[in-house]
Amino acid sequence: MTHQLPSLPQEQVAAPGAAQLELSDADILDAMRHIPGYIDITTTDFRIIYHLAHAHAVERLLSGVCARDLMRSGIAPLRPATPLDEAARALVRQGLKTLPVVDADGRVLGMLTETDVLRLLGAGSFLELLLHLIEGEGGLVERCRDTATGAIMSTPAVAVSEQAGLREMLGAFRRHPGRGMPVVDSHGRCVGILLRKDFLTACPLDAAP
Repeated sequence: MTHQLPSLPQEQVAAPGAAQLELSDADILDAMRHIPGYIDITTTDFRIIYHLAHAHAVERLLSGVCARDLMRSGIAPLRPATPLDEAARALVRQGLKTLPVVDADGRVLGMLTETDVLRLLGAGSFLELLLHLIEGEGGLVERCRDTATGAIMSTPAVAVSEQAGLREMLGAFRRHPGRGMPVVDSHGRCVGILLRKDFLTACPLDAAP
């Protein structure tokens, strides 16, 4: 069976913004040998079809993912006046390493992370903090009790909307190294948290720009 393909403009060969594997002529010819019958198509036409199909598939994948689907809802955000020891208990209780800090209306003010806590206690890691405790360095408990969450939280917080798509979420994670970011509604109120590990697990990142 013969399939005659029209020539396509060269500028359509590459799909802008899509991460694609570049096919060599040898790749294409090998694939064509596995297709029964005679195919009247050049390697250039084959490459055009591949790129256009890939671009369409990428857009289909990207349009089907939003922050609302990936976020963890039902979290209990922190308040800026919350003592740090209470904030630490909230992190442990919710099984998280970062939590949004919100005002009385639920609008995001910042993020409290494990790194913020370690920095306050003069440690670069939990192993270093453990050494401080083993060596009997005093004042750690008092420092936690006397410090408000708002005094050490990371600001400004990088947040995304509930409707944010894959491109926007990926861009937000690229702008900061944190483990998670708040997800907000149209009024800027926190409705959940998007964890980097959940995002990486759920999204087709090899198809992302």
